[in-house]
Order: sequence, then C-alpha cells, then structure tokens
Amino acid sequence: MKFSVSREDFLKPLQLVVGVVERRQTLPILSNVLINLNDGQLSLTGTDLEVEIVGHLPLVSPAESGEITVPARKLMDICRSLPDGAEITLSEEGGRVQVTSGRSRFTLSSLP
Repeated sequence: MKFSVSREDFLKPLQLVVGVVERRQTLPILSNVLINLNDGQLSLTGTDLEVEIVGHLPLVSPAESGEITVPARKLMDICRSLPDGAEITLSEEGGRVQVTSGRSRFTLSSLP
C-alpha cells in the first residue's frame, strides 16, 4: 500500500476516528486505526467495541491498494507536527508503515 495526501485533507478524517479510539487499551488493536485503500478511496476506521467511526477521503493521485493498522494517536501526533500545506506519503512494507513528508521520515509498527 502506498499513497500521498495533503496534511489538511488527511487530518480531518483522522481526528474524527481518533476520537473513538481507546486511550487505555485493554486490547492493543483498539488503539490502532485501520487504513484501507481501495479504488482510489481511502477509509480510516476506529472503534472502541461500542462505537465505530469510518472517515472517507477520495484520493486524486494514483495509489497502491491495501490495508493496514497503525497506532492512531502516534499517527495523529506525527501529522499535527508537520507544517501546514505538507504532503504526506504513507507506504507499507513488511508490517511497518513509513510516513514521509519533506525531509521527515517516521516508521510505525503495525498489527495484523
């Protein structure tokens, strides 16, 4: 999976989803957000087992389909720390997600 999106466009659905993600995780997967990319449509899903929120974002640039889970709060903290107008690229390889923007590069572990 690989895609690029502007910081502002990505933060809107991410902030919605992070609102429902468990802060004190009893199950580690509940602190993650599911990123699903299919047919140029990006969806972010978060749940606390009672409420599930799905945020959608159409992608303009070409992208590789796939799905992966990443720590929701870490991803949001990374995106918030980037400057306004930044272009964010997420790529998945070998169970890890690499978030790049400009000269910044972050690697996040994933859960299956």
